[in-house]
Amino acid sequence: MKQSRRSALKYGLLALGALVMLVPFVDLTLGALRSPTERLARPPVYFPAVPQWQNFVTVFEAYPLARWILNSVVVTVLITAAQLATSAMAGYALAKYEFRGRALMLRFVVGAQLFPFFLLVIPLFFILRYWPLAGGNDFLGQGGRGLLGTYWALVLPFTISWYGIFLMRQFAVSIPDEMLDAARMDGAGEFRIFRSIALPLLRPALTVLGVFVFVYHWNEVVWTLTVTRSSPELQTAPIGIHLIRGVFDNEQEQSLQQAAILLTILPVAVLFLSLQRLYARSLGGGLTGQ
Repeated sequence: MKQSRRSALKYGLLALGALVMLVPFVDLTLGALRSPTERLARPPVYFPAVPQWQNFVTVFEAYPLARWILNSVVVTVLITAAQLATSAMAGYALAKYEFRGRALMLRFVVGAQLFPFFLLVIPLFFILRYWPLAGGNDFLGQGGRGLLGTYWALVLPFTISWYGIFLMRQFAVSIPDEMLDAARMDGAGEFRIFRSIALPLLRPALTVLGVFVFVYHWNEVVWTLTVTRSSPELQTAPIGIHLIRGVFDNEQEQSLQQAAILLTILPVAVLFLSLQRLYARSLGGGLTGQ
């Protein structure tokens, strides 16, 4: 009896937590479906009498929302893939190879996490602006825009993650050295050992890191706004939502704004829901590879 009460209390708290988490999304959806008249009504109308599904179509017709979402997908996928690759290789090397300067490099990786990205915005901007032989620049980086106005400007500054390297290193340390030595004795090369043995064992950490990186860079604003001011065709979904809020900043048009926000949230929600089982197992599975 006591065990059943504990189970009921546990699931009740979980259900309450799930309900609290769903309330903002339900409110956003209902807000996107209200008509301007219902928004101006007093007392306020919470449930729309006739859902305005055309609001989702209107947003695509009035603004290049499809282009913004496509840009977000391209940039975020490229950054996520680059960070997973560089973090896995660098973390594995720091964990399993002996070389001069390894301890110093590890200290640098840990220390670099203390500096926020905001400190690097201006230096990175000028590096990309004066990139030699790109965007009309000459060999000295003069005469053009460099890499500004391209996807490279959105992706290159984020190809390496100090946190990702440290996370992969911490997971890779637990990989048994005996397993790697056995593969070497069987004639496997270092890259094959990394690909066939290390990567499957690092999959839990890669899953967690991939979700973190995707969500963060899908919502990144500061750098994207900095390098796309002169290139509207490269603006991503968060920047587009910021522009829409500036235009639809009145009560009658807030339904369109909420519709656009809901549409930009969907890719992240779909990704998380499709990976939630693997993500949960990754958090609790350690290096079991399960």
